[in-house]
Amino acid sequence: MIEKDKTYVVMGLLDSDSIAYAIGKVVEQWGGNVIFTVQNERMKKIFFDRNKKWAQEDKDRLNIRYCDVTVEDEVKQLFEEIGPVAGVTHSIAYANPKTCLGPEFHTDAYDDLKLGFHISAVSLATVTKYAQPCMPEGGAVVTLSFASQVAFAYYNWMGVNKAALEATVRALARRHGKDLVRVNAVSAGPVSTKAAGAIHGFEELGKTWERISPLPWDPDGDKLEVANAAAFLMGPHSKKISGQVLYVDGGASIIGGELMAHERP
Repeated sequence: MIEKDKTYVVMGLLDSDSIAYAIGKVVEQWGGNVIFTVQNERMKKIFFDRNKKWAQEDKDRLNIRYCDVTVEDEVKQLFEEIGPVAGVTHSIAYANPKTCLGPEFHTDAYDDLKLGFHISAVSLATVTKYAQPCMPEGGAVVTLSFASQVAFAYYNWMGVNKAALEATVRALARRHGKDLVRVNAVSAGPVSTKAAGAIHGFEELGKTWERISPLPWDPDGDKLEVANAAAFLMGPHSKKISGQVLYVDGGASIIGGELMAHERP
């Protein structure tokens, strides 16, 4: 699944509950070397250093770099310092929960909308631009999406950003095919993370999945299944897959309406 002893960059580490951490753990289990990125030192102190659920020895062994994806020079410097990599995961998204999420879609917080779009979608192009020279023999970039073809209550502008992210995946896959760099997305079901906890109505999403997912979906336990898919897309067994969105959502994305009583798990 992963090339042993090759280096993989997993961007967007927040804490031990984050999808980025789960992906890094899977890569390590398959023999890859993982470099995590955190936005800045302040974020690391708040969510990483102060995390009491995380053993200090586990924290100490992680290779962590700082990178704010809205600052192009930081992205450029990161990959210049790292050197050759086999794959990159972009597990980064943002929308101000006070202005871009919640019961009302309309907002006049245009600066928040632009920042969310930059972080959630545009940054994938920035990352791919500077990661590609580190993959002279080809490689893979994977990002994380969520059900962009439909509109969920409360999710609002993050749903718009995810649709833009998936369009960016397709554009990058076309642009970097000649470089043998594959670009794909994993569209996951709702997964419990610190970031997800800031989404108004996240608990309702879990209830929605109970009504529409043909396979049982566990927002806590199925984080590993999402990580497995990301690792697969970064590894050599997916070398002819590019520009795709792989749904790891229990099958919810193909359901019309809700499951009937006799169909429920």
